[in-house]
Amino acid sequence: MSLHDDVVKIAKLYLGPAAERFVNRQVSSHLNKAVSELTAADLEELGKWCFVSGRLVMPEERAKEFGEAVKKIRT
Repeated sequence: MSLHDDVVKIAKLYLGPAAERFVNRQVSSHLNKAVSELTAADLEELGKWCFVSGRLVMPEERAKEFGEAVKKIRT
């Protein structure tokens, strides 16, 4: 399983079927890379953007939990 798959798995808990599209958009728009280029070093920044963008579509506390879960992925 790739790191991208791990992030999407967590995102599905918060975003359901929209998870993969959401994650792909965060990686391409905010990290300026392809999902295949995602590394463990990107998780802190990606978690930040999952929180920032996530709070637009869910309660802030839930978005914070989502962002923190992404940051804590073990590689």
